[in-house]
This record gives sequence, structure tokens and C-alpha cells, in this order.
Amino acid sequence: MRDSVHAGAWWLWALGLGTAATRTTNPLLLGLLLAVSGYVVATCRPATPSARAYTAFLKLALAVLVIRLVFAVVLGSPIPGTHVLVSLPEVPLPDWAQGIRLGGRVTAEAVVFALYDGLKLATLLVCVGAANALATPARLLKSLPGALYEIGVAVVVALTFAPHLIADARRLRAARRLRGRPDRGVRGLLQVGLPVLEGALERSVALAAAMDARGYGRTAEVPPAVRRTTAALTLGGLLGVCAGTYGLLTAEGGTYGLPVLLAGLAAALAGLWLGGRRSPRTRYRPDTWNPRSCAVAASGAVVAALLALAAARDPGALHPGVVPLVAPALPLWPAAAVLLGLLPAVAAPARPAPAHSAAARPVPAHSAAARPVVKEPS
Repeated sequence: MRDSVHAGAWWLWALGLGTAATRTTNPLLLGLLLAVSGYVVATCRPATPSARAYTAFLKLALAVLVIRLVFAVVLGSPIPGTHVLVSLPEVPLPDWAQGIRLGGRVTAEAVVFALYDGLKLATLLVCVGAANALATPARLLKSLPGALYEIGVAVVVALTFAPHLIADARRLRAARRLRGRPDRGVRGLLQVGLPVLEGALERSVALAAAMDARGYGRTAEVPPAVRRTTAALTLGGLLGVCAGTYGLLTAEGGTYGLPVLLAGLAAALAGLWLGGRRSPRTRYRPDTWNPRSCAVAASGAVVAALLALAAARDPGALHPGVVPLVAPALPLWPAAAVLLGLLPAVAAPARPAPAHSAAARPVPAHSAAARPVVKEPS
């Protein structure tokens, strides 16, 4: 584990790519972000159940894109257009539903705008799926401060439920196919769903019993002054973060936004550090930040920063217009900035299986497994 990449570094890398996706609606840049995240996942993901959930996130992203297009076709779009693709029967609505339209003209401009908007959300979902595939959420629990340990356990259990559910469903469907039983349709879903849910419930009960046996939830006694200081710092820090973020997002608060945000963040971190004194716990083989982890996290942060800079300097290239309808162009230096996200594929590739594993070990000639099987005549 010393040479492995920190789980937080993978999440920072993925969140950096997701932040970059929110700064553009150019389908070429979004497709490049999808390609970068997919290549890194294919190169660096470990052999864990959570790594197999990346396909589920791809399907979810595709479903989100299709739903966004269906809404644009059925409910209409505020984008005016002149290129009519099809005219659907329009359903008359009462007066209190003004602004909502069912059916009517479907223009190419509205469909392209919905495609750009849905592709941005789909790319964000795929980046989150890449983080789940590359870093097991349970590894993040080792790096959380003690004050957030209980919340972190709940989040980790929630994040690991879906990958284990998908793995159990695949395993049971494969077993039913080997037995010649149907694994599709309503009947197959009902016969597979019950064992999957039963297994998930058993894992939850086993996890609760293990946590109780290890003394989870016990708190240490601290002076009342420390508790009051912790609450004041945490609450004041969160308020400062909210006020600073609002100041950065508005033109009027640009002068005080960044100092208030930094002060609130420092106060919140101090409150979390003091709050961690109430939940003493030991860490078994904690993940450490090594040069590989720093390189992975820095690559995602650089991609996000450069795309934000490009969106501020050249918004037309990162947000192609749909009225009039023109083909999007690929801006060169933002595309080169996105390619910096490929650094983890070079800095932290997945390790191959050891050659001395049990699967690659030769079978001795005198063992029972190497003897030929002789069938007796019937």
C-alpha cells in the first residue's frame, strides 16, 4: 500500500475532471473528457467489486442523456428555432399551466441545446463513476477526521451498497444461466431480486455487529469549553464558507469573497480537528500521500483550473451557440489541457498479477489434480 495512490487523490482527480465538465457545453471537449476518464479507468482500476460499477455509471449517464432529449421533444424548449424537424400533436393546457407545452414543433436548435446540456450532466456522472472505480470508498474512511467518522461510515455504506448489489446480481444471473433457468423478464427479476436483497441485508447486519464489537460510537470525555469552542468554530466556519462562496459567485462580493472563504475554511478545519478528540480511534495501515498521489491530484486540479480560465477568456469556444445553428469547433489549448488528465495512466498504472500466484503455479506431476481421469465402462 505504500506505493499505491491515495484514495483521496483519485477523488480529487475525478472531481477536477467533473469541474472542468461543468465549465463547457462543447460536445468535442466533453467527449474528450469522457475518453480521458475512460482510458484512465481501463488502465488503472483495480480488481475490486466497486471497479465493475463503472459500466453502470455509463448506462446511467446514457439514460440521463436520453431522458433530457425526450423532455426537450415532448415538453418543448425555450430556445427559438427555425429548422423544424417534426411537428407533434400539441395538447391544450389550462391557463394555470402557462409556459408549459406538450407537443408542438420540434426544432433542431432545441434538440442540439438539450444534447449539449444532457452531455454535460452525463460527463459529470461518468467522472463520479470513475472515482468509484479507481478508489474504493471504504479507503476514504481512513483519511476522514475523527469528527466526521460516523457520517463517513454512513456515506461509505451507501456508496458500497450499489457496487455489491450489481456484483451479486451478475453472479446470480450467471448461476441461473448455467442451470438453464431464465434470468430475464419479470420472473427472472423476481427470482434474482430476492436473494440479492437478502445478501445485502445480511452484509448490513454483519457490518453492524462488527462495528458494535469494535466499540464503534464510543466517545471520549472532553472539557465543556472544548465542546463549545468546537461548535462555535464549526458553525462559524460553515457560515463563512457559504458567505465566501456567495461572494465569489456574485459581482458585488468579489472583493470580500475569497478572504471570507479562506477564513471560514480555516475555522471549519480547526473545529473538525477539535471535534476529532471526542472519537479516539486507531488506523490500521493508513494511506499516505506519495509523489504518485500528488501527481494524480494535481493533474485533475490543473485540468479544472485551465478549463475555468478558458471559459472566462473565450466563452464562445467553450459554449458554442445553437442560434444560429453552427458546428462546434475544437479549441486547441483547452483540448490540450484536458489531455493532462491522462497523467495518472502513466504515473499510476494498475499492477499486473504476480507470476507466482496460485493460478500461474504449475501443478506437480505427482499431485491428484495432474492424474488423468479414467471413466469406468458402464
